[in-house]
Amino acid sequence: MRATIMYDAGDVRVENVPDTRIVKPTDAVIRITYASICGSDLWPYRGYDEFPENGLPMGHEAIGVVEEIGLDVRKIKVGDVVAMPFAYSDGTCIHCREGIHTSCIHGGFFGSPDVGGAQAEAIRIPQADGTLVVLSGSMDDAIMPSLLTLTDVMATGHHAAVTANVAPGKTVAVVGDGAVGLCGVIAAQRLGAGQIIIMGRHADRIALARAFGATDVVSERGEEAWEHVRKLTNGLGVHSVLECVGSDQSMDTALNIARPGGAIGRVGVPHDVTIPAATPTFFKNLTISGGPAPVRAYIEDLIPDVLDGKIQPGRVFDRVVGLNEVPDGYRAMDNREAIKVMVKM
Repeated sequence: MRATIMYDAGDVRVENVPDTRIVKPTDAVIRITYASICGSDLWPYRGYDEFPENGLPMGHEAIGVVEEIGLDVRKIKVGDVVAMPFAYSDGTCIHCREGIHTSCIHGGFFGSPDVGGAQAEAIRIPQADGTLVVLSGSMDDAIMPSLLTLTDVMATGHHAAVTANVAPGKTVAVVGDGAVGLCGVIAAQRLGAGQIIIMGRHADRIALARAFGATDVVSERGEEAWEHVRKLTNGLGVHSVLECVGSDQSMDTALNIARPGGAIGRVGVPHDVTIPAATPTFFKNLTISGGPAPVRAYIEDLIPDVLDGKIQPGRVFDRVVGLNEVPDGYRAMDNREAIKVMVKM
């Protein structure tokens, strides 16, 4: 089968690899129909991570059709159309029962040498019963992009909003205008926020953020951005900050625009981020939460809103490529020629 492998910074290849197969009786194998390139995939692409000798299988967001199941799989059957969250989980351990599926005792993450990546023709799904979500009913092609976002970016934006305590009437700032940040705008609007400030500087993304419900735009950076946010909030700062980048600068911004007693939901994969232990976190009584989104805890609540057309997160996809074109998809996202790239098999 064909799969995407990254060997070094900027070195992405689509190659023939051994066919994926059942390894454990709790596994399933799915034939991938839709996948995508994630903003977090750009971290290794830009050289921030180390690479195994045989390269890194890429991709952790997918919809597919079940082709084979292990002997112990009970809830999933061959032929099911399924969504694959970016982390696999058994759904039964103490952490899963508490809604933190990304910390499952028997879980892990896709896009690793152990299980392979989703930018491929097929993938093995460990803990299939606990991981996969069956998409039942008539699934029109037009709805698939939005359903695909639920496997990561929409659920991650939602996680940022939930952990930042977004609530009706509250003021919210979203740091970052990538796909996760844009989905964070959707999540904040869905949860009833009264004011939603998008912090970004790219015209196409800002236009989409406004369509999703953003009420204000802050395009400055550093102290100028902090002052602009304070001006928009009567000098107070915001109740909730959705930190959707993962850099030291974005976290510094989040800390400085949150009002006393506010909350920060951090979902950007952190790289070289330092959070001060005292000022301003202590003296402002700030809550800092977030992390890898437990997609499996959220996805079934989000699906109806997608199917009913209440939210349309699939609009973050502005380029569609075939599997052989995935390397160019990375280039386009890295050059900000695309917000998010969908891979259609």
